Amino acid sequence: MNQAIAPSSPSWKIKLLYDGQCPLCLREVNFLRKRDNGRGLVSFVDITTDDYQAEDHGGVSFEAAMGRIHAVLPDGTVIQNVAVFRQVYEVLGMGWVYAMTKLGWVEAIANFLYGLWANARLALTGRPSLSVLVRQRQQRLNQSASTGETQCETQCETQRCAPYES
Repeated sequence: MNQAIAPSSPSWKIKLLYDGQCPLCLREVNFLRKRDNGRGLVSFVDITTDDYQAEDHGGVSFEAAMGRIHAVLPDGTVIQNVAVFRQVYEVLGMGWVYAMTKLGWVEAIANFLYGLWANARLALTGRPSLSVLVRQRQQRLNQSASTGETQCETQCETQRCAPYES
């Protein structure tokens, strides 16, 4: 008797898309990783790597992910803003931290405040504007495609890592 094998669902409960070059974002991600404690409940995806592909992460473009925090649920649903924090904290057993944001008016205020932060975070952390970051990324991707180099090879060459030292 042949039985169809159901596709396996991912082991993670939420895929968090984060800016790996933002020191404040990294602080939060490192805290969440400690809380995950190797359980794999949260899949952490650094959107700043040149191999980030929107189609692998709910269709969330680099530009959209840099503008606002996003996450993808196992069923493919994409969430953003404060709902991401609420869901991640729930998955990690700390749902009480963001529980109040389930109330519509509290969520609206929290999203407004988060929007202010999201719009200012690049400048506050001494980084170029979103449009500049998007343009720089596209230039790197175009250069990598034409030369066949990976981000790591390019970084190692510019930082004079062991494989490229003369």
